[in-house]
Amino acid sequence: MHGVSVIIPACDEEESIAGVLAELRGVLEDCGEYELVVVDDGSTDMTARAASEAGARVMAHASNRGYGAALKTGIRAARYDRIVITDADGTYPASFIPGLLASLEECDMVVGARTGGQVHIPLVRRPGKWILRTLTQYVTGSSVPDFNSGLRAFRRSLFLQYRHLLPDKFSFTTTITVACLCDGLRVKFLPIDYRPRVGRSKMRAVNFFIFIGLVLRLSTLFRPLRIFMPASLVCSAAGFVKMGLDIVVAMKNSGGMSFWQVLLSGREIVSTTSIVLIMAGLQIALVGLLAEAIANRSAAHPTDGRE
Repeated sequence: MHGVSVIIPACDEEESIAGVLAELRGVLEDCGEYELVVVDDGSTDMTARAASEAGARVMAHASNRGYGAALKTGIRAARYDRIVITDADGTYPASFIPGLLASLEECDMVVGARTGGQVHIPLVRRPGKWILRTLTQYVTGSSVPDFNSGLRAFRRSLFLQYRHLLPDKFSFTTTITVACLCDGLRVKFLPIDYRPRVGRSKMRAVNFFIFIGLVLRLSTLFRPLRIFMPASLVCSAAGFVKMGLDIVVAMKNSGGMSFWQVLLSGREIVSTTSIVLIMAGLQIALVGLLAEAIANRSAAHPTDGRE
């Protein structure tokens, strides 16, 4: 069926959910068949009731399991192959969804990049987002205007391909972005606006460090050498610098002996620290090469997407 399932994870979004659903209906009426699936992720307010009264298909978690877990529940239950995910807090304008769906015909995933003319991202979050975006671009080798946008379109088969990697928390969107780009899939970024949210944000400062750890872990799965080789070079360079200092100190304390005389004197010149750093650099490089071989083998034999 050529319809579209819009998945909306929600936790304590009673204030905004009805308005979000009404806006979605107004836009999707001209897009053919569609369904609105709200996954109530352990809300303590009347989110589920408000969504049901607004005509959405509501699924509920008995307790809060996380943003990613809510998306997984909704996508598994989706009636259509085309999936759109959006937030329940009113930040993502529904008017951009037809453009995402049109672009999906020629892409594997279309991401609504928050780079439009009206983008309201709190200033306190922008430095962290810049760091994470830069790290993501380095790992993937691609330009990534927005790595964790919550408005995007993809096919259910794409979700099935990466379901074993997708986490239950906020890093769901980051993971699927990095995975698709590292695997060379067609990902398109369309500029969209981003409005101030209704209610209180559930993002915390600790999520910044979680995202960094996530991107580094994903790099070891898809592009290991982008992490292992710089680490190897840093260790090895530090080791050789320390070795040079050791030799300089030994020449200074030898009473005027030349470089070769110091080397042939039989004295203990090079410190244990130098040797450890150089050996660590070599071992990190070897582990990186092994990880790269495993990653390439996995890419050559991808999962078939069956449940």
